[in-house]
Amino acid sequence: MNILTARNLHKSFAGIRAVDGVNLKVKAGQTVSIIGPNGSGKTTTLNLLTGVIRPDSGDVTVNGQKLIARRPEEVAHAGILRTFQNGRVFGNLSVEHNIEIGAHITLTAYRPFKNFAGNPWLSWLPSIAELLITLFPRKKVKAEHQELYQRIGQEIDRFSQRLSPRREHLAYTLSYANRRRTEIARSLIASPKILVLDEPTAGMNQSETAEMTQQLLELKKRGQAILLVEPKLDLVMTLSDWIYVMDG
Repeated sequence: MNILTARNLHKSFAGIRAVDGVNLKVKAGQTVSIIGPNGSGKTTTLNLLTGVIRPDSGDVTVNGQKLIARRPEEVAHAGILRTFQNGRVFGNLSVEHNIEIGAHITLTAYRPFKNFAGNPWLSWLPSIAELLITLFPRKKVKAEHQELYQRIGQEIDRFSQRLSPRREHLAYTLSYANRRRTEIARSLIASPKILVLDEPTAGMNQSETAEMTQQLLELKKRGQAILLVEPKLDLVMTLSDWIYVMDG
């Protein structure tokens, strides 16, 4: 069964055709990779799939739900979580709090009106509700927060030797590799249907790359679907069930 399907995606920037008729699919439990030279449209394709930019034409569906022209947060709610080519952690927050941010879309007691977030008339309601709940937390909110704390610990333990000793460290103090690990953990805590990784080993040395490869293999073994852009072909060939090649 296809989780993610993209059909005939096109995107141009000031006359430059960045993505020209891309079709791809990701099935449950698969690791699908996109490879190609710089400028071939790999990251642009990921941005189209995750709502960062809108295609000029084409269609994207997740489990049959159309996601074309949806905002990134709506795509995230549909189960497509990602990391970025240039790591995007919150430098003035701890590792723990960076990961906690990723769980925001899964909260229910703390976000009773989250379905109104995209409503142009009622988008203010979730923010007011969350502020009041923060000031006057209910039992369900406290229980949800305790459960969340345990989930954060589980994600940190996934990179235990690297992140566990640094749980309370501010992200700007981390090595580049540990920032990438934090970013992946932030995406995984929301239990994505598809984990989208844009060059997850960028800036990592050979030893760190080998360690990341084993961690991604473990995710695959657990049935996590992954869409991967990665220039290191050894990693791509080790992980991938299917490879798309972009050029031109």
